[in-house]
Amino acid sequence: MTTPRRATEADGRHGDPAAPVPPGGTSSATGAEPAGSATTEPGSTGPRSAQPGDTEPGAEDALRRRLGLRPRGHRLHPTARLWGWVGPLLVTALAAVLRLVNLEHPGHLVFDETYYVKQAYSLLVLGYEGRWADDVDPAFAAGDTSGLSTDPDYVVHPQVGKWMIAIGLRLLGADDATGWRISAALTGTLAVLLLSRVAVRLFRSPLLGSVAGLLLAVDGMHLTASRISLLDGFLTFWVLVGFWAVLRDRESSRAHLAREAAAEPAGTGGLRGRLGPGAGPRWWLVAAGVALGLATGVKWSGLYAVAVLGILVLCWDTAARRTVGARRWVAGGVLRGGVPAFVALVPTAAVTYLAGWFSWFATPGAYLRTWAADQRAAGEVIQPGVPDALASWWEYHRRMFDFHTGLASEHSYEAHPAGWLVQWRPTSFYWPEDPPQDCGAERCVEAITSLGNPVLWWLAAAALLVVGWTAVRRRDWRSWAILAGYGAMYVPWFAYTERTIFTFYAVAFTPYVVLALTYGLGWVTGVLKPPGTAAPSPPRGRRWFVHQDGDVAPGPAGWWVLTVVVAVVLLVSAFFWPVWTGQSVSYGFWHAHMWLASWV
Repeated sequence: MTTPRRATEADGRHGDPAAPVPPGGTSSATGAEPAGSATTEPGSTGPRSAQPGDTEPGAEDALRRRLGLRPRGHRLHPTARLWGWVGPLLVTALAAVLRLVNLEHPGHLVFDETYYVKQAYSLLVLGYEGRWADDVDPAFAAGDTSGLSTDPDYVVHPQVGKWMIAIGLRLLGADDATGWRISAALTGTLAVLLLSRVAVRLFRSPLLGSVAGLLLAVDGMHLTASRISLLDGFLTFWVLVGFWAVLRDRESSRAHLAREAAAEPAGTGGLRGRLGPGAGPRWWLVAAGVALGLATGVKWSGLYAVAVLGILVLCWDTAARRTVGARRWVAGGVLRGGVPAFVALVPTAAVTYLAGWFSWFATPGAYLRTWAADQRAAGEVIQPGVPDALASWWEYHRRMFDFHTGLASEHSYEAHPAGWLVQWRPTSFYWPEDPPQDCGAERCVEAITSLGNPVLWWLAAAALLVVGWTAVRRRDWRSWAILAGYGAMYVPWFAYTERTIFTFYAVAFTPYVVLALTYGLGWVTGVLKPPGTAAPSPPRGRRWFVHQDGDVAPGPAGWWVLTVVVAVVLLVSAFFWPVWTGQSVSYGFWHAHMWLASWV
């Protein structure tokens, strides 16, 4: 029987070592048979001889270690489980305060709220986006909605995000800015909790999970998107839900693979069948498909998340088969892992996206809803065999695509995506010509600037180098997961640099910016170790709030680095709070926040 190499603690913590464990391999860390491993007949007091079809005890746990999983039946220590929720819930409470306090200010439509809030109200009233009279924003803010007509309006984004805004309008009314923005604020708050829990699961560290949630809670890019009813905050949330579901699928599919591989009879020396076993039911990918379908139903950018996360799943499936010793692991990863994953993810996302147009299909008065029927009535040939509703829907999408690819009007705040990582040209959401003169200075201003916390974003840009290095050189799957977030929500914008695009679009990948910085902090402080490196044991006691395995203790220098970085980020966030929330301040105070000339 082939004996696998020594399995270190790092194998169980960090994922895919290069060397596979053959089915039936030994399970102890030294490669020796564990004590008491002989099989005992029911009712017998002694070991029996091995029988055909027996599997070696501990083989599944050995495979689970190699696949980055904990042993079967593992239960977190109650204190570790408690810390995994206490920290995230505390930072979520802070996020809620920052997003909900004084949410009604400014009391009129800000930036692109002029489109999305009024379109959300129209969906409630008409079931489709109706056309509004010109210069109707002041009247709408005062509660006068008479400017809405029944004529359909041509809009260029799907309806899911606007329906989410409409929930707040239904609950709190359209005559109060809190009603316009409550859905965005609550969604942003939930995103903080979700990211914090994602980081706990990704890094197995309640400390780093809490740090990640805290950084997102106080970041200006995410904060302003949560206090203004734009679509991008909803896109961010649903892509993050899909990311979380993909992480859960990685665990469940690998657990199934380990169980199937370990079921091979001891001593067979390989997996049954050249491609290896299937990955089992992919219900978490179905959940990811729903989430990413909703993301695409907010903005088409969600399509990139479907593609990138789908490729990530395929790569993980293929690597897992190599780890467990499948002879044709590439073909097995594609056929036994990739194809079922595609079926679970992509059609689900497509059906969910289509369902997001339910009110458009249900209301004949919607824009282009009867286009195909009208064309047929005029004698035109329209896609034989395709229902008129779907033909009209497809024509609408064709026109939306033409708009998005042809948008090239100049704007003073347009920004090339190359500068987004360092917030080179932030977007001004709000700058009234006649601000209140109540700041105690000769000239007062009110401003809402979609500017990420500069220290956070600049450090995260540096941490991204660490993430890239560990992904390539250390093959750290956590690094690849973070890079996938950038690949889905950031990299595609480089194909549209001729378009009019803005830095505030970067909110969609802000969670992965935070994860990159958190990863870098964990790597520098010693909370996280590169794959193949055993984690140190603490000199005394258990540090459950540092790591769920309770066996990591950063040195004094590590604690200082973590404390200083978090403290500086918090201080900078407090400094920028007035220009993230539209407070009335003196012009000199505002100008002191414009650290770069490109910010003005």
